[in-house]
Amino acid sequence: MTSNRASLTELLYRFSDAIWENGKHKIHCESFILEIQEIIVSRKISLHDAGLVDVLISEIRSRNNKNSTINRKLSALYKLLRKAEQAGLITKLPSYVRLQEKNGRIRFFSVDEERDFFHAMLRRNEDHYRLCVFLIDSGARIGEALALKWSDVDSRRATFWITKSGRSRTVPLPSRASSAVFSERCPGGPFANIAYPRFLYDWNAVKKEVGLGNDKQIVPHILRHTCASRLVQAGIDLRRVQAFLGHQTIQMTLRYAHLATNDLDQCVAALETFRKEKSEQEKSIEALLLAAE
Repeated sequence: MTSNRASLTELLYRFSDAIWENGKHKIHCESFILEIQEIIVSRKISLHDAGLVDVLISEIRSRNNKNSTINRKLSALYKLLRKAEQAGLITKLPSYVRLQEKNGRIRFFSVDEERDFFHAMLRRNEDHYRLCVFLIDSGARIGEALALKWSDVDSRRATFWITKSGRSRTVPLPSRASSAVFSERCPGGPFANIAYPRFLYDWNAVKKEVGLGNDKQIVPHILRHTCASRLVQAGIDLRRVQAFLGHQTIQMTLRYAHLATNDLDQCVAALETFRKEKSEQEKSIEALLLAAE
């Protein structure tokens, strides 16, 4: 696969900064590549082996990784190898079919849970409360919100330049989210004075305070899930939800499709209408036959 037999660590050193922006995502991807390199060395295979991907899947799965995690690790590998291919260092990428992932239960806040959690957060830290309000009403990721500059927002819209997909997006802001942005004028940006570790500390403390301490799914990302679920339940079509949240593929948005019960209600209405019309037609035919006798 490579003309110069470059190792993954060498490719990572050369291309990492060009592929991934600095941050947690980059750190995770680099750790995935290093894990794969360790497997390659321990299993005594190389990037040239036809069965490379099969070996990697088998080994990573033996470490109790789910298909979703395996997909993320192999996705990082493919991004790196694709960059190397573009540079002429790789002549052929290994074949790989994305593993099927189970649709896990998506947890989101009920109205009552949101009220109790937000009230407790407001008592604890007003700035962290403002961030929570903004996240649940804008659907933004935490990193997107923390990176906002004042030039990125006005009273009606926010533009996220630093996103997971690498594509900027502009979204309209509900009045509550707009108030959360402009109720304080922090230097640098609406949430520039918030340190994520401190926010997470307060988040976990509030979880315990409101009786959700044992729920492992109550993490800050639940605010994004809650926003998405409410949009779908309100009847917003999935393509618009995808654009609002900045999902790179519609498959990500389809996780919320089961919440669109209004669309299913239309199916019931159609069946009821069909049955009623069919019944009326049969009665009309029966009446004509009786008249003919």
